[in-house]
Amino acid sequence: MLSLTMQVRVISFGILKEWLSPAAHSVELPEGATVETLLEHLRAELPERAPKDAFRGIAVGVNAEYAKASQVLHDGDEVGLLPPVSGGATHTGTGRAGDQRTETARPGTARTANDLEESEGEQEVIVALAREAIEAGQIVAAAKSGEDGAVVVFDGIVRNHSRGRRTLHLDYEAYEEMAIRQMRELGEKARERFGVRQVTVVHRLGRLEIGETSVLIAVASAHRSAAFEACRWLIDTIKQTVLIWKKETFADGQVWAPGEPFPEGMTVDAAEAPHED
Repeated sequence: MLSLTMQVRVISFGILKEWLSPAAHSVELPEGATVETLLEHLRAELPERAPKDAFRGIAVGVNAEYAKASQVLHDGDEVGLLPPVSGGATHTGTGRAGDQRTETARPGTARTANDLEESEGEQEVIVALAREAIEAGQIVAAAKSGEDGAVVVFDGIVRNHSRGRRTLHLDYEAYEEMAIRQMRELGEKARERFGVRQVTVVHRLGRLEIGETSVLIAVASAHRSAAFEACRWLIDTIKQTVLIWKKETFADGQVWAPGEPFPEGMTVDAAEAPHED
């Protein structure tokens, strides 16, 4: 009897790209295979330089939704391997010229960077992943409305040092479909939790040089205290949870920025590697 197989598309991010394929690649698995089956298959392909527990503490996305180890995969599924995100208050960003992907809280109203000044102030939540320079003045102007008493802005910039090392540049990458959704959900939660009128979040991707803006948040509200609180909550939560990873290049080397562990219940750990004789 012929054994039935299927193909799944695997995308790795952050440090996992150093050990697995740097681009999306196809993996053949038996029908009925689970996420755990896939991780065990990939473990066998790890190079010697990779640690045996390379998948410990990672999360997995199947078709841009978080998945558990027991989830059954199907032919054509896209599986994202997600190490902890590059969060932390001491980190900044990166970028490269190109397009900008934007979504708002209202379906079907995606916009580009050129639309910000004219129309984004009309929306309650605007989020974007950009590969072009972030125009802070344009975004802030678009956020203002006659009913606002304050617009509080967080402008995260790339600095020239980190942890005692001289920084040359940074590179950001994201699992874009999941990250844009997470950013939008956080914007909506900020409006509900703090009672602010409007939230804009734009995050750069790609190569960023010293002094460039990596992430910009603008919160508009009738009262300044709510705007301050919402802005602080947004940047802290984005850094801890949104699927964006950062590679730091220093004068003496480079490293993927470490991240905080995923919340309990989100990780998918493969079984321990077998002991060698």
